[in-house]
Amino acid sequence: MNDKVFRPGKRLKFAITGVVLEGLISGCNFMVLFKVLELIFGENISFEDIKRATLILGIIFALRLVLYAVSYTESQIGGADVSKGLRVTLGDKLRRIPLGAFTKQRVGYYINAATSEVGDFEQILTHKLADIIKYCTLVVLLSGYAAYLNIYVGLIMFASLVMLIPAMKLSVRQVKKFGTAKNLAREENVSAITEYLTGSQTLRSYGLAGEKNTALRSSMKLFSNISYEYERAVLPIGFAFMFLVYLGAAASICVSADAMIRGALSAPGLIVIVMLSLFSCKVDATLYISMVAYRNLLISKGKIAGILREDEEKEASGKYAPERFDISFRDVSFAYEKGQTVLDHVNFDIPENKITAIVGESGSGKSTIFNLLSKYYEPDAGNILIGGERLSETNAERVLKDISLVDQDVFLFNDTIKNNLLFAAPDSTDEEIYDACRKAHCDFVERMSEGIDTVVGENGNKLSGGERQRLSVARAILRKSSIVLLDEATSSLDIENELLVKKAVLNLLKAGKTVVMIAHTLPIIQSADQILVLSDGKIAESGTHAELMGKNGKYAAMWQASLQVK
Repeated sequence: MNDKVFRPGKRLKFAITGVVLEGLISGCNFMVLFKVLELIFGENISFEDIKRATLILGIIFALRLVLYAVSYTESQIGGADVSKGLRVTLGDKLRRIPLGAFTKQRVGYYINAATSEVGDFEQILTHKLADIIKYCTLVVLLSGYAAYLNIYVGLIMFASLVMLIPAMKLSVRQVKKFGTAKNLAREENVSAITEYLTGSQTLRSYGLAGEKNTALRSSMKLFSNISYEYERAVLPIGFAFMFLVYLGAAASICVSADAMIRGALSAPGLIVIVMLSLFSCKVDATLYISMVAYRNLLISKGKIAGILREDEEKEASGKYAPERFDISFRDVSFAYEKGQTVLDHVNFDIPENKITAIVGESGSGKSTIFNLLSKYYEPDAGNILIGGERLSETNAERVLKDISLVDQDVFLFNDTIKNNLLFAAPDSTDEEIYDACRKAHCDFVERMSEGIDTVVGENGNKLSGGERQRLSVARAILRKSSIVLLDEATSSLDIENELLVKKAVLNLLKAGKTVVMIAHTLPIIQSADQILVLSDGKIAESGTHAELMGKNGKYAAMWQASLQVK
């Protein structure tokens, strides 16, 4: 991992320097005030003295205003640059993380890192870091000036700053405990909100929207409770620190008053020390809050760094350039979780330019075969080959160039139909896109006023399920890949749409490709060149429909059961 991505750039360093300088200049107000008070109590003040003091205060104010404006602007731009760099780096990293890492359980983790965690880290750079340096420097400066007026007052003010060390040590323990838990709760909350918004239509249909959604309410309640526990744990430490700081201020006032009575301190000196003591209390409080927030926000940096350290997909060591597209699984085993085997030493061959159907009960491993073939996951044992070339010798992007997937869950971007299809083949012409739409029976496209330039909405919400599915087939046709994977493409559709999707799929099958399908649609299964029957993580039977019916085994039982359902 390259730590440079976390480092502030030149603009941000310039901004931090400006903020610190502005803080130091603000301390000069007390020096000017002291001189003015000396003149007033000396009873020899003139209008020229007042003008001179006003001019100096005006210059100080103008300098602070310019420094603040420039520094604030530069800090926002500099912080945005770091955030941009972090998000680009995260995006590049996510591209190289194995596809199997992107399970639903980790959605909140990655979304939270790319949004909230990066935003929190930006807060460190744009506000907290500069404030901490500024206030530490200012307290030291004011303590030095107070020591010039009265050595004991200066020591008391400096001691208040030193008390930050034990206060922060105690606070850091609580931040580590509750801050980490709070961030984890936020991840769960992001996942719950994402799931709620994605499934809002289903939840409404079952009356589980709003306050009735216990999962979302629970995640929010958990986040609320941990936030409360966090504040409750840190608050007593902050209270104790501020109590001692204000006690020090009271001591400073008593010491300076005594010095004045003894004639060791002038009245102007007493007034300035009282103001300095109260002002330093406010600065110490702000400094403590900023340092606690800074330590908490460092958790976000740790989360981002954790993702950047995640294992990446192994670089291809061999040459992968298949000249044919038959598929072979050789002694392949796989488990999503240890001890829960999904595929157990599976062996089978899928011939090139033929149709192979995979059937089996739910959870038998049908979709897992697709996931392994697409290199979303790596097998725990065995080899997968395309055209005699091992998939282990190349990366997922290279394998997926030869594969088109028509899934039961179609994902569409909030963009035009054209751009959604161009993801499959970026160099396609408009005529090729319309041709693919016609072959996929996307007749609705030509009826739209803007044709292929029609925006489909977020995840295609302006289209019906059947229309989205047919666009998915059009995308596969346009891609012109040698292998097509059909994952129950006609499931969850009404009869009319199912018929149209079937016709679209048949046009796809006519193109002479290696086709592997998971389907419950019996006519398509019946016409397949080969049928593989999965059971208990193994290939229980294989053959054509007629051959399997002749065996009167598992497939025949499934066929008879499906006819009874009809």
